[in-house]
Amino acid sequence: MDAPPRDRGLWTIPNLISVLRLAAVPWFLWLLLHDDRPIAAGVLLAILGATDWIDGYIARRFDQGSKFGQIIDPVADRVLLIAGAVALLIDGRVPLWVGFVVLAREALISVGTVALAAMGARRIDVQWVGKAGTLALMFALPMFLWLDDTPAGAGHTILAVVTWTFTLAGLALSYYATLGYIPIARGALRDGREGRMATRGNL
Repeated sequence: MDAPPRDRGLWTIPNLISVLRLAAVPWFLWLLLHDDRPIAAGVLLAILGATDWIDGYIARRFDQGSKFGQIIDPVADRVLLIAGAVALLIDGRVPLWVGFVVLAREALISVGTVALAAMGARRIDVQWVGKAGTLALMFALPMFLWLDDTPAGAGHTILAVVTWTFTLAGLALSYYATLGYIPIARGALRDGREGRMATRGNL
């Protein structure tokens, strides 16, 4: 049996990256909603999305995983995606249905996470399908910002195709992951209850 990964604590490079991603959210909002600089805001959002893969790679490659990282990384994903979707809805550069579908999924996951924790379920690890969906959407949202500033022609058409490919793929993967969490959540809830019963039995 493989030994469980060691907890490297709070002060790791992946955790620093996650904290910096969160700290950059106000900058993104300022660029888009205050300065009206959609290109710069889109570039920043795309970079913040890409760093999600980078911190995960560093954690695995250099054995820098931690319990804090398992919490802060998905939190950063949620905050970035929600902030991006809300900001683009306010800005009007993303179709309403896309923004609402993204936010509905995030609301569902957030409510489910809180409910499971309240019922004593064990923590559920993020699934790669959900991470892939989030990453695709984190690249799709910036491209909506660039579409309006791309002149009509072949370049605009190509960008539109790429944008919608990432959007539809991200939504499909995200909702597929949501359905996949249902049996996982049931197991987590059962394990949490069994763990509490075993603890009580040992008292």
